Amino acid sequence: MNEIHNTIIIGSGPAGWTAAIYLARAGLSPLVLAGEQNGGQLMLTTVIENFPGFPEGVDGPTLMMNMRAQAQKFGTQIIDKTVTKMDVTAQPFKVWVGEQTYEAQSILIATGAESVWLGAKGESEFIGRGVSTCAVCDAAFFKGKTTFVVGGGDAAMEDALALTKFAKSVTLIHRRDSFKASKIMQERVLNNPSVHVMWNSAVSEIKGSEHVTSIVVEDVNTHTTQELPADGVFVAIGHKPSSSFCAGAIALDDKGFILTRLGFEKASVELASSHIEESTFVAYPTHTSVEGVFAAGDCVDFRYKQAITASGFGCMAALDIEKWLEEKSSV
Repeated sequence: MNEIHNTIIIGSGPAGWTAAIYLARAGLSPLVLAGEQNGGQLMLTTVIENFPGFPEGVDGPTLMMNMRAQAQKFGTQIIDKTVTKMDVTAQPFKVWVGEQTYEAQSILIATGAESVWLGAKGESEFIGRGVSTCAVCDAAFFKGKTTFVVGGGDAAMEDALALTKFAKSVTLIHRRDSFKASKIMQERVLNNPSVHVMWNSAVSEIKGSEHVTSIVVEDVNTHTTQELPADGVFVAIGHKPSSSFCAGAIALDDKGFILTRLGFEKASVELASSHIEESTFVAYPTHTSVEGVFAAGDCVDFRYKQAITASGFGCMAALDIEKWLEEKSSV
């Protein structure tokens, strides 16, 4: 018979590890199903300068491994395998890793989100060496440099504006002749003399040696190309939450982000578990549409997408789970 865990945490980014630390210190011995490539997006980040407590900065893999060690120190069980499906229709909840099943009274989904990449030649080779998906995180490293932002939504506008504070030049590349960003963000970019826009263009190749040195840009109408000097390329064409295994089990929004209490209030989504009362949702902000299933981090957060907010989200979820388990056991 399978052991029934107090909590299974799915995911191993800052939200998952922070939740594990809190739950383990509460004596709940959480099980973390970390995935084969654990650590989340921060494993691709070379230096993080805006995570509190590191005046000299810290590289992403080091931060994630330290969080993992801290969670393990307090009694977290860790399995480096990827969840393929789950069943939350009845207690105990079941989670599958291949053919192996694990059972728990509660589940925290902290699987994060993945950046949508261009697929351009050379792109993956230079991730962390001139190619980034977070100007807010990395703009300061490009002081006096030649930079490009690829995209046409609000995220691309924000990245371009962030880079103007540091970079020598900022060029926004968009494959269409108009942006899809909000009107106010478009105005800020188009009225900023520090941002140059290349319309109807796409990056077809990223070149370099140790770091990015140039990009090849193609005109999508004429298919002519030009090679331009570049120090940094910021890809801002969107993120997709890592929530496909949740489809049909809990409520997601139209982009695949997991809906928690605040999301339900905004989207007016009918709850999947009719026995959840509104008072329950007020008490547990990180609750999903299924009682006992919680979510935190970038699989929920479509706005901020920062390591520190994900950690805070993980803390909130852990406290919610601890309280929920206490109330459940007292019934």
